[in-house]
Amino acid sequence: MHPVDLAIIVVYLAAMPAIGVLVGRKQRSAADYFIGERNLPWWAVCFSIVATETSTLTVISTPGLIWAASGNYNGFTYLQLPFGYIIGRTLVSFILLPRYFKGKQSTAYAFLGERFGSTMQGVSSVAFIVTRLLAEGVRLFAGAIPIQLILSHYGLHTQYWQIVVVLTALTVIYALVGGIKAVVWVDVIQLSVYVGGAVIALIVLATKVPSGWVSRASDAGVFKLFDFNFSGLHLLTSQYAFLTAVVGGAIFTMASHGADQLIVQRFLACRSVKDGRKALIGSGVAVTIQFALFLLIGAMLWAHNGFRNFKELGVKSTDDIFTNFIIGELPVGVAGLLIAAILASTMGALASALNALSNSTVADLYQRFTSRKPEDSKLLRHGRVWTLVWAVVFAVFASLFSSKNNPVIEQGLSITGYTYGAMLGAFLLGLWIKRARQLDAIIAFVVTVAVMAYVVLGVKIPPSPGAKPVVLAFPWYTLLGVVITLVVGGLLSLRHRTVDPKADAANVKEAEPV
Repeated sequence: MHPVDLAIIVVYLAAMPAIGVLVGRKQRSAADYFIGERNLPWWAVCFSIVATETSTLTVISTPGLIWAASGNYNGFTYLQLPFGYIIGRTLVSFILLPRYFKGKQSTAYAFLGERFGSTMQGVSSVAFIVTRLLAEGVRLFAGAIPIQLILSHYGLHTQYWQIVVVLTALTVIYALVGGIKAVVWVDVIQLSVYVGGAVIALIVLATKVPSGWVSRASDAGVFKLFDFNFSGLHLLTSQYAFLTAVVGGAIFTMASHGADQLIVQRFLACRSVKDGRKALIGSGVAVTIQFALFLLIGAMLWAHNGFRNFKELGVKSTDDIFTNFIIGELPVGVAGLLIAAILASTMGALASALNALSNSTVADLYQRFTSRKPEDSKLLRHGRVWTLVWAVVFAVFASLFSSKNNPVIEQGLSITGYTYGAMLGAFLLGLWIKRARQLDAIIAFVVTVAVMAYVVLGVKIPPSPGAKPVVLAFPWYTLLGVVITLVVGGLLSLRHRTVDPKADAANVKEAEPV
């Protein structure tokens, strides 16, 4: 590795914890630690949301999405998914967000506690913790895969667990000391780093692509944006089908950004409902622009690689295409910046998960089930202790993997399919079905998780006689889970002749701050 690239990476790794500690060193209360006393600017929260949902694999993989393994091209059809994200986040900002700003709630699941009871709040919190542990732990390990490949090319031979431990140790420094303020402001910097790195890669590619590449890309379908194939099988199994991406993506993001504490904690740190709404909807627009940027890099890589389809490239995975370009063709300094950008996306997602897990553990489990109201300084100490505990758990869990071919990775990455529908469905059950009681919600939640586990792991759809079965496209998982929760919970609620007294109290909408 060139000394300049190495210096950039070392400076970055040292600077992020230092900046985080500097920003958040004056934490004095649990509210400050977990939601920043609801005093963070909406634009910073918006960028933090985008950084939180962006992983190393997003940076590495998205350019390769223009290729299809079949030899054809997906083009820009992946952008249909963030179009759905904008719709889903807009719905969340008007349906769920105002209710989160009632009183002094610091977690998404406090609403379920008010609507149904502490047991339901605990069940949803445990589901969130397990989901986030599996998904983020596996994502942490998956993020180490391209990092190891890049470092190995430069003569730095490392084990996956070593990368995991170093990244976790550096991240926990500022997450432990600075809380949500440190996480958000470091996220803003990290977003700037990886987007800046992508822009520089785009500029470098612009000097390498042959003339006339745009028209050739258009003729080959590389710029194709919409997939209007409405055949039933295609809609069920392809995430690139228009209805699947837009409708399924909207419902998916309603769960990920409306019922997952990882994101809800972000907009709860805003100053008002209005600011939270701008941050949430703005994140949908920003992530769409981000995906478009990385897909444009993919289109230019296609031209740079001789206009070849995936079968002709001679690589094992489309993930390798951008990685190989970073390793072999970026000038000195730019390669270091891109590697720092990859590290940034991993650290940002991990820091967000640590703070959200700590918040949910303290607010949804410790306070609810101990029935204690300790002084604020003690809650702050608990928050920091649990941040450290979850950091250790993440590092140990991610270090258990030794091979990127381990099938557990695929299951871990799809873990949200088990629980997102149940989570969002529980919120909608509480909002729409006023007869539903706590036991109805718990049974519906557990049944949904069990059914979705069977669907994710066991349901295969044969595309044609004798052909290899395929799975249901992931955007439909959340919608299916929501329907199951509402049907089961709704049927159980019919046992009750009257409205649950908690329903009206929980659904009262306070005047929105302006």
